[in-house]
Amino acid sequence: MAVVIIFSLVVLLLVVLSLRERMHQRYLREKDWGFIGEAKSSQISQALTNLIGVAGGIYLTLVILATFLELQIPERITFGRISLEPLAAVSILISLVQPYFFKAVNAWKRL
Repeated sequence: MAVVIIFSLVVLLLVVLSLRERMHQRYLREKDWGFIGEAKSSQISQALTNLIGVAGGIYLTLVILATFLELQIPERITFGRISLEPLAAVSILISLVQPYFFKAVNAWKRL
């Protein structure tokens, strides 16, 4: 039971940190058009939409790649009481790390 709680807290922390970084990057890229009077979605909803979209794209790519290469991937992987689909877990993990990867690449370019 403790493993499930710790795993859930770690995943929640990674999601929050990733969303925070996505919001920051979007804020730096986007101009303030609020004076026009258009309704806009919040930064957190835009970041969450982006996170889910990126994870979905990565998942589809991994499924197509695994099918094309005829890889034998187990349907479920179990960690204690937690059961995950491997490709979905990898795609979410990659999408959580993606904004930090771009941040590191941009910092490397500035050197």
